[in-house]
Amino acid sequence: MSDTNSWFPSPTQLELAEGEVHLWRAYLDCEETVLRRFEATLAADERERAQRYFFQHDRDHFVASRGVLRELLGKYVTRAPDEIEFAYTPQGKPSLRPAGLTPPIRFNVSHSHGLALFAFAVGRNLGVDVELVRPDFGGEEIAERYFAPQEVEELRIVPAALQAEAFFLCWTRKEAYVKARGEGLRIPLDSFHVSLTPGQPEQLHSSDSLSWSLHSLRPDPRYVAALVGEGEGWRLRFWDWEPLACV
Repeated sequence: MSDTNSWFPSPTQLELAEGEVHLWRAYLDCEETVLRRFEATLAADERERAQRYFFQHDRDHFVASRGVLRELLGKYVTRAPDEIEFAYTPQGKPSLRPAGLTPPIRFNVSHSHGLALFAFAVGRNLGVDVELVRPDFGGEEIAERYFAPQEVEELRIVPAALQAEAFFLCWTRKEAYVKARGEGLRIPLDSFHVSLTPGQPEQLHSSDSLSWSLHSLRPDPRYVAALVGEGEGWRLRFWDWEPLACV
């Protein structure tokens, strides 16, 4: 699993080669002026989605995550953030519009408790998931209900002190795979399984596992995350999004 020291400052020139996957880390607690700037770049449907959140900090984090996404995509395709247009699959996975845009950038986003990850590649399907490790989170019932039998069995033998981390390692790896496939709930979570023991290599076992590469990482000491990308042999690069007005 990659550690927090693998992340580097944003490069002065942003180029995404075909054999690369770029993973960006962003903290979403931003000053009001930055949030308003981000909000001004959002489409009407994104502003509407933001208003559905009950708590203000959740609304702010959504606005920040979409604002950063638009800013990064704008740099990759040389467009202003407010000129970025999205299309959505029936399962809700976004893509750039128009479909024939050059280069054919594909991306995926995840955020949890103020930390977001953004994955980008050229012509390669991606899925990313990040979660705050919460020791007080009751994951046993969720595991029994949704995890594959192999995962439940492995979780039971993990030492108690590592149970929470093991649960979220499993969850992020499964979510990243489902998001990369882009089929949403049509993929039963117990129809494939992943490894979950902390400190052991990450593994994906599915009917199409040879088509995907799974990477686990720790973007922050409090979080775990996973990235699934189509194919193999690509280079994973880690960047930090660091505006002065965000922490």
